[in-house]
Amino acid sequence: MHILEPFWQSADSLSRLYLGNAFDVMSSIPDESVDCVWTDPPYFLSNDGITCVAGRMVKVNKGEWDRSRGLESDHDFTRQWLAECHCILKPAGTIWVTGTVHVYLSVGMAMLQLGYRILNDITWEKPNPPPNLGRRTFTHSTEKILWATKAKKRTRPKHTFNRDVYKVMRKENGGQQLHDLWTISPPSRKEKTHGKHPTQKPLALMRRCLMASTRPDELVFDPFAGSGSTGVAALGLGRRFWGAEYLEEFADLAYARLTESDGRRNARHENGPGESA
Repeated sequence: MHILEPFWQSADSLSRLYLGNAFDVMSSIPDESVDCVWTDPPYFLSNDGITCVAGRMVKVNKGEWDRSRGLESDHDFTRQWLAECHCILKPAGTIWVTGTVHVYLSVGMAMLQLGYRILNDITWEKPNPPPNLGRRTFTHSTEKILWATKAKKRTRPKHTFNRDVYKVMRKENGGQQLHDLWTISPPSRKEKTHGKHPTQKPLALMRRCLMASTRPDELVFDPFAGSGSTGVAALGLGRRFWGAEYLEEFADLAYARLTESDGRRNARHENGPGESA
């Protein structure tokens, strides 16, 4: 097994970010060693179309990493990285994958082909979505998050679902069960202090997922780490984090955010118990 040098690592050396191809990083991780994967993969949205950002008409192009190579090639890519995640996940490990209609159908099919069991398809609703400039379809205001596990139904070990955390979430929801429709605002300005990533997800979204499906000190992995939001959320909740990012400009952004988050976590430990989220 090839040992890679971390691009960033936490003060305790238990969390790390690698600058490199997701497949190279995953091939260096021992099988069945990761508790949870949370990732925001390429959506293949960069098709030279237009969208609206802050009231301005802009191209939807994010970069070559987000450009479609064709239906078959895109699905093969999705199957390949999901297969690698399947190998490194523990027997009862879970995986969260975000997506729009451009990719989540492929992700769901690949999960079933690889032996994952889909637990939920969460619909993330965004308040005040950008307007539909073409006005030939309904305004896009949601994304999907597929939650799946390696664990088979009615077998042990079972996937983690933190009932104590869920009780708190339910109380905050007026005593009602949480549905699979979550209304959460996009990333705040504070979350973009160190810079912007074109597909950055809000920390509140990740925290809810990780609070429900992981326990303190467990290992969370993101093969498409981007600006490091998964790691920021994981560290803030007292989890360990490993991630891979291929583009150095995004890895630099993640470095700054993870360093800041790790500093806050260490300060909490020095000052005693506090708010972990």
